[in-house]
Amino acid sequence: MPTVKVRNLKNEEVGDLDLSDAVFGAELNEGLIHAAVKSYLAGARQGTVGTKTRGDVSGSGRKLWKQKGTGRARIASIRSPLWKGGGNVHGPQARDWSQPLPKKMRRGALRSALSERLREGNLVVVENFVLPEAKTKEFVGALAALELGGKTLVVDTTDNDRLLLASRNVKRAKVVGSGGLNIYDVLYHEKLVMSRAAAEQLQSLLEPRGAGGRNGSPDEAAPAQGEEAA
Repeated sequence: MPTVKVRNLKNEEVGDLDLSDAVFGAELNEGLIHAAVKSYLAGARQGTVGTKTRGDVSGSGRKLWKQKGTGRARIASIRSPLWKGGGNVHGPQARDWSQPLPKKMRRGALRSALSERLREGNLVVVENFVLPEAKTKEFVGALAALELGGKTLVVDTTDNDRLLLASRNVKRAKVVGSGGLNIYDVLYHEKLVMSRAAAEQLQSLLEPRGAGGRNGSPDEAAPAQGEEAA
């Protein structure tokens, strides 16, 4: 069972936390992670672009002139692609790009990615992420004290309003709730910071069935079309 040091926002050790071996001790499965990322990115595509074919544009279907005897090229309809304002040929059409992935595979990929972040030493657990004020400088100062540079993902409870407000203008950092964690964010950000409460909640959500876990899972699935990615 992996154990991590719990720190405060001044980077001082304040205790230990035993992590679930099933969630944070899983083997690296690159194929499963790749499939989960593909599913997430495919689900993020809106697929709302579309052009009008000759059946969609306005215009009469009447034959403009007789087939022979006029000296002009034969023509059938003004909606033909050969005419200005006519339909488009072989243009893009609205479609569903999503690639559904079974829940067990999504959860397994997330467990594998979290375990790899822990083995790399890029997972930091803090006692709580309570800021004195909802200001950007407080959030940036906390990250600096924890020696976190580069792209950082902070996982905490969604009711931490000060943290959410203070982190909005920091491009290299993102704050999500434990129920909104997804595979793409875990891989995209180099560092992963969790509060003790978020880590315990994430363990209960990702614990495999039969190992004392619940049936629920965080919203690591790809977002539906038209929705913003988490």
